Amino acid sequence: MTDDGLVFRALADGSRRFLLDLLFARDGRTLTELESELTEMTRFGVMKHLKVLEEAGLVVTRRAGREKLHFLNPVPIRLVHDRWIDKYTEPQVAALVDLKAELEDDVSTTTTYSTVQVHRVYIKATPERIWTALTEADWAEKYGYQCRVAYELREGGSYKAFANAAMGTEGDVIIKGEVVEVEPPRRLVQTWDPVWIDEPATRLTYEIAEGPNGVCSLTLTHDLADAPQTADQVAGRLENAGGGWPQVLSDLKTLLETGSSLYA
Repeated sequence: MTDDGLVFRALADGSRRFLLDLLFARDGRTLTELESELTEMTRFGVMKHLKVLEEAGLVVTRRAGREKLHFLNPVPIRLVHDRWIDKYTEPQVAALVDLKAELEDDVSTTTTYSTVQVHRVYIKATPERIWTALTEADWAEKYGYQCRVAYELREGGSYKAFANAAMGTEGDVIIKGEVVEVEPPRRLVQTWDPVWIDEPATRLTYEIAEGPNGVCSLTLTHDLADAPQTADQVAGRLENAGGGWPQVLSDLKTLLETGSSLYA
């Protein structure tokens, strides 16, 4: 399970921050690819740093054939942001970050479109409660973008998300999709198609796994082949588009653990 202490410890080392920068620039890299960027460090040293990042939840791995791919998981950083940076300090912090980016060019700030995003959050709640929060309309309105959803929880069933009053078109369908796999309360696979983006539908997978002490992991894998605009949208990279999946998962955790949303 991640906590703020593990995240701060992981971020305290420059080499580990560099690895996260590399994954931000291009996600889904192998150990060999990452090692090639750290020429002054041994393979074992890179592995040790990646282990610390994994323990902090900042890196999630996924097998692709014989290869082990590493993905940046920004959710723990979002959780730290939501806890420690309030609405009064955020503009000042953002200004400092922008200034730092202008003064330093160790890593290119240009990102390469990644066809897969993997996000993971740890929540002190039962699998059934997390499943309900993901799939039931009354819960979906309480966190993230606060959009009501409608699921037909069967293979081939429909999925719809509706605009809320703050969006100015309350009740309009803004995201549609189809249920591909449903195994409550462990696994849900669906297509995901924002109606305002002219791209192919993408594939979204939720996986819930029980851990010790009543804590479950929720892993969200978004396969975004041929959908670069959708990828930017869900990563929270577009202006006025919110924080994407990291914001949604951070708020879901807060809601289930405290009873209150960060953004309500």
